[in-house]
Amino acid sequence: MEILLINPPSENEIIGNNPEIIEEERGCNPPLGLLYLAGYLETNSSYKINVLDCQVEELSYPQIENRLMQINFDVVGLTAMTFTMLDVIKTIQIVKKINKNAKVVLGGPHAHLFPDETIQLDGVDYVVLGEGEETFLQLVDHIDDFNVLRKIPGLVFYQDGNLVNTGIRDFIRDLDRLPFPARHLTPYHKYSSLLARRTPVTIMMTSRGCPYQCTFCDRPQLGKLFRARSTGNVVDEMETCTRMGIHEFIMYDDTFTVKRDRAKGICDEIVRRKLDVGWDIRARVDTIDDELLTKLKKAGCRGIHYGVEAGTEKILKILNKGIHLDQIENAFRMTRKHGLMTLAYFMIGNPTETREDILETFAFTKKLDADFIHMTILTPFPGTKIYFDGLKKGIIIRDYWREFASNPTSDFTPPHWNENFTLDELHELLITGYQQFYTRPGYILKRLTKIRSLGELRRKLRAGIKVILMK
Repeated sequence: MEILLINPPSENEIIGNNPEIIEEERGCNPPLGLLYLAGYLETNSSYKINVLDCQVEELSYPQIENRLMQINFDVVGLTAMTFTMLDVIKTIQIVKKINKNAKVVLGGPHAHLFPDETIQLDGVDYVVLGEGEETFLQLVDHIDDFNVLRKIPGLVFYQDGNLVNTGIRDFIRDLDRLPFPARHLTPYHKYSSLLARRTPVTIMMTSRGCPYQCTFCDRPQLGKLFRARSTGNVVDEMETCTRMGIHEFIMYDDTFTVKRDRAKGICDEIVRRKLDVGWDIRARVDTIDDELLTKLKKAGCRGIHYGVEAGTEKILKILNKGIHLDQIENAFRMTRKHGLMTLAYFMIGNPTETREDILETFAFTKKLDADFIHMTILTPFPGTKIYFDGLKKGIIIRDYWREFASNPTSDFTPPHWNENFTLDELHELLITGYQQFYTRPGYILKRLTKIRSLGELRRKLRAGIKVILMK
């Protein structure tokens, strides 16, 4: 049996209101979930595995069709993200056109949140719930044996016209037993990041599950139970990547520093092995200290991405961030002192937020003086507390996401929190916030003095032009 895993294009992504300046989360990163799946299949089966990353290869739909005609496949797995469902559907149509007998399996956050709606989409044969490595392999092993499939947790499918949902599989507690992502199955040399000094770049996850309760965030398929890989296992993966010529990493843990001692241990092990690596992490401002920052710097960590979200105590409380402005300022001050790059995430258009609140946030971005900011308009995501609150209060007038999941169409407009602003007003404010931060003469001069390569200069110039021309 031959298995094809596809990362669909994002040509028809339904979020069009947030200009992307910092591109470390879009189009330049490997499809980590699919690569974990591929690694697990390679290690635990004899199936032939292919991975097609349509985004990094910038494939058009005619090109995808041409590529698929050159690949044999019996089972096709795709990641279902709500924002790229239109592209998922178009990709499935091509798959079925080329091989109508191929079994199509969808997993990922969208499929987990909307299993009943997802399994009813044309061409979808199976839905995988939660973490997919074990479930997907067991599914493939028994692909047409419904008596066995009914006993495998984490599956949704139809049998004789009846919907079968076998329930969610327990989370994988021991992440060390998962093989490393099968990066060798992708054109890994093509992945890059605006924030990295070298290419290629890859992403890693050293833990799964986020224990925090922010109202705007949810990763349903990974859950709230924090599970961490061991120090040796994490650094083994980094060392494996360096042998492939990959020396730059973005850690995709929601919060790398949940357990500070573990984070320090990873740093110590990188130093002990003398690995030539550069890496970035995501952290909360209340989970770092001087000792950890010292170790991060020594181990090659170059930057920390902090979820700030707002520049007022009022909005931080509403978002249930559990942090305060003085903690944020202190964390950025400490991080700068240790010579680490800072990226601050912000949102506007939050519940109860006024224009004065947003302007205070803009002023706070400049006061923090982060190296980069990434600012978005709040989109109440499906499954989040903010979304359910909006439905209860009538600010979100109907269950838009479930409607879209049932019938994905190109004219869909995601809901925003329209309590005080229209979407156009928020978009204008977003552009103002970006331009106020990035076009400061002092900021531009500082960034130019830190450029270390021609490639880095080109990437930053492209980003700068994008800011100036924003409309």
